[in-house]
Order: sequence, then structure tokens, then C-alpha cells
Amino acid sequence: MMSTLIDGLPNEVALQCLARVPFLSHPVLQMVCHSWRASVRNGELSKVRNQISATEDLLCVLAFEPENMWQLYDPLRDKWITLPVMPSQIRNIARFGVASVAGKLYVIGGGSDRVDPLTGDHDRIFASNEVWSYDPLRRLWVQRAPMLVARAMFACCALDGNIIVAGGFTNCRKSISKAEIYNPEADTWEPLPDLRQAHSSACSGLVIKGKMHVLHKGLPTVQILEDGNAWAVEDYSWLQGPMAMVRGELYVLSNSCIMKQRGVNFPDKMVSCASEFQSRIGFGMIGLGDNIYLVGGVIGPGPRNQCIKPLSDVDILNVTSERPTWLPGSPMTHCRGSISGCALLRI
Repeated sequence: MMSTLIDGLPNEVALQCLARVPFLSHPVLQMVCHSWRASVRNGELSKVRNQISATEDLLCVLAFEPENMWQLYDPLRDKWITLPVMPSQIRNIARFGVASVAGKLYVIGGGSDRVDPLTGDHDRIFASNEVWSYDPLRRLWVQRAPMLVARAMFACCALDGNIIVAGGFTNCRKSISKAEIYNPEADTWEPLPDLRQAHSSACSGLVIKGKMHVLHKGLPTVQILEDGNAWAVEDYSWLQGPMAMVRGELYVLSNSCIMKQRGVNFPDKMVSCASEFQSRIGFGMIGLGDNIYLVGGVIGPGPRNQCIKPLSDVDILNVTSERPTWLPGSPMTHCRGSISGCALLRI
């Protein structure tokens, strides 16, 4: 059967041709004709991209400014694109969890970081249970089933096609040990065993060797989900600071240095100095490919600077090179300031 996509080619061959077009060019692809637009939007092209290993890893970032506007970064082409504004009723959403599954971005829970410019009052929403997903091929935000428990400042990870959340704080700022798992295909949440410990500090999540690890800021203990049945508590005494996973290895920005976390009974390895970022706070740090990306943030007030300067800067460190050196990437084109969330998205 000849194709309605490209004259003279069978459908399966035409789809393989279109599947190799970079994601950043998909808006142009959809303008060519109705059949090309349909193949992108109905998920057909996405399936073929997976089959022929033509997927791309993109970086997703939400900064404080503009309000609730995400941007995607293509590392191969060093370019940014802007997504439609997330239609949440929560203003300047922050303290949320973010993960990607099956080519979609999920923004989970959190609350408002908005301050009334006239009164200085904060919005009353500290934590919520709302869930949004973004389909980059259809360029569409969709509200999903809410979490069982409203929470903020919690651990959130994608694992085996599902999303797991644990810990955090309620809208009354009370720490919780509740955990739950989300099935994106069924759009359902199910409870998991509670964390063994709840702490009065924010927690974050990492997937290491196929298991979810929950870390609490300022504490040496790590809680690990074992086979989805129970949480084990280990005292790893890891370095404190922003963390990123690169090729299955854990890196930490601590004491103005990027350190490779070696694990128990092994000394940590210094990878690169990061003293130029001492005055930079509120940035996002994430691993992608062989690189660590530092994105956005603000230059805080100090002896030589009395103002707060929002940044759109991107700095990149290849941790696998013989002499890792920080290099600049293209700055964010619309977003700037403190990073509320960042995640990897495979399309």
C-alpha cells in the first residue's frame, strides 16, 4: 500500500523518514499537510521513533518567571522552545514533584509561591493534590487524577513506567510519611507502605540501581523502597548539596566542588571546581547524557551586590572528559530566576 504521507513510499517507510525529523522541527512538520499533522498527533510517529531508536532526551525547566511557563531544551542543537502556559489555578506553582513517563511530562502537587505585591501576603495554598500532564506532540496540558494526599516538598520519581511520591508536607505544613504510586495508563493512584521515618525537612527522590531513594535535607539517612513492599533505612552519610545522576553515577555540588559520590567505604572523588557559582542560588541541577547542567537561579545580595539578579544562564560540565571544564550553553529564551522544577523528557 502506497503512502498518503510521502508519494511513492509505503506507509511504514514514510513514517520512518518522518520519525527522524528532530522534535524541535515538529511544529513545521505539522504545517506541511493534514496527514503529517495527524501522524504526529495520534501517537503513530512516537511509536515509530521508539522502534527505530530515534528518541531524543530533552531538558524541561520551570522558573519563577514567567508564571507557570515551562521551556524545553534540546542539548544536541543547543536550543530552547517554550510550552503553552500550564493552566493550573495555582499561581507561581512551586514545591511540586515532576517526572516524565512514556513521552509525557507530569507536574504533581505543590503550592503557590506568589506574594501579593501590595500587601506582601503569601497565597494560602502551600500544598495540593492536583496533577497535570503535558503531551509534547499534541502541545496539550491535561489535568489528571489527583493524588490521594495533598503534599509539597516531597520525593517524586519515575520508576518502571509508574510515578512514586513519598513524604513531604501537608497544606498545614505538617510532615507526612504517606507514599503512593501513580499508573499513567490507568490514571489511578494507589497507596504504598508509609516511609519508616518522617522529618521536618524537605525531601527529594533519586532512582539508583532501579530502586527509589528518599533523601531528607540535612540528614545522613536514606530510605529505600524495596520491591515496592517496604522501606529500608540506611545511613549513607552522603555529601549535602544539589545532586544529579549521570550514567547511573551520583554527583553532588558540595563546598563549591562537583564531587562524584562513591558510596560506603569508598572516598568521594572531586570532578571539578564550581567556585564561580558561589553567589548563585536557586538554580536547577540535572544530569543529561554525559553532562551536568546548571540552569537559571539568582545572584543573591552580597557585599558587592545589594540587588537580586534573576538568571537565565545555562552552564554545562562534561563529567566524563579527562579535564572537565564548565562551558556555557544557550540561555533560556523566556524563563529566568529561581528554578521551581526540572526533569528529563524522552520523546
